[in-house]
Amino acid sequence: MQKEENFMNDVEAAEFLNLSPQTLRNWRTQSRGPAYSKAGRAIRYALDDLRAYMEKNRVNNDG
Repeated sequence: MQKEENFMNDVEAAEFLNLSPQTLRNWRTQSRGPAYSKAGRAIRYALDDLRAYMEKNRVNNDG
């Protein structure tokens, strides 16, 4: 089981990804962006999922 500190709300996750919270909200309605969990109205992003999303979308400019 993951500890609570390994989860972020949408504002914290947006800051971590250097995005606006509204961008994350838009992506959720479009089935885009990182995986998230929803309990009632609460949205939570696991830190591991945010890191995996960043790695998946990494761009290498190796030439």
